[in-house]
Amino acid sequence: MNTRTNRKSPIVLIASISLLLLLAILGSIYYKYEVVDEKNQAVENHSNKSGTDAESDEGADPNLNEPTPTTPVEKPATNENPPQEVVNGYIVGQNPAVDPTYVNGILIVNKKIPLPSTYNKGEDPAAKAAFEKMAAAAKLEGFELVAFSGFRSYEYQQTLYDRYVNRDGKDAADRYSARPGYSEHQTGLAFDIGEKGREDLWLTSEFGESPAGQWLVNNAHQYGFILRYPKGKEDITGFMYESWHFRYLEGDTAKKIHEAGVTLEEYLGIK
Repeated sequence: MNTRTNRKSPIVLIASISLLLLLAILGSIYYKYEVVDEKNQAVENHSNKSGTDAESDEGADPNLNEPTPTTPVEKPATNENPPQEVVNGYIVGQNPAVDPTYVNGILIVNKKIPLPSTYNKGEDPAAKAAFEKMAAAAKLEGFELVAFSGFRSYEYQQTLYDRYVNRDGKDAADRYSARPGYSEHQTGLAFDIGEKGREDLWLTSEFGESPAGQWLVNNAHQYGFILRYPKGKEDITGFMYESWHFRYLEGDTAKKIHEAGVTLEEYLGIK
């Protein structure tokens, strides 16, 4: 009895061990295909959910979700150029000019467009020659024209303007005398013209009504000159009617302006 039992024990032991190994192998296979796959599916589901959440939250945090702009972001309109305060035609607080201003090749100076204080070229030779030619033609008609004021430096205009302000006050002086840097005389292209022997009419509106003044206003354009500050145009030129102030322009510009009946500002389209 005991002998038979002892003989069967190794077989049982081997069978038991084999069964345990088989169970271990089956357990490993189950773990691989069930538990691991379940974990992977859970991870995948979590990733998909995270992606969905990121898409739904896009824009919530611009630093994380929105792309870097490749074009400038449009800003709300702002008033970068507030209205300028103008007194007697001059812009209050205007900075001094650095360079002269040319519009369509024409040097322009008025109450809003100044010259640099250093601009000092003296009397323009072409303008002087044109005046002499015009004066010679006027003399044949019996009028002896005189250019009694031509080029003025910035410094001289300062002295002249201050004198008028002290005499008549700033508001009155601004109507007929330019502040330093704003005078056409500084260009060397402008002349104050009168008739010799009629000095009493110099710098007066009556000169424009005299025979010499009438000849000048009707013929000056043929020699390159325009009446710079005509009657009724003070709101455009900034200065009162000056029957004596003429400006030289090269080419046929003076003729075009005369025929159009406009000021230099109107002809150039500036305000």
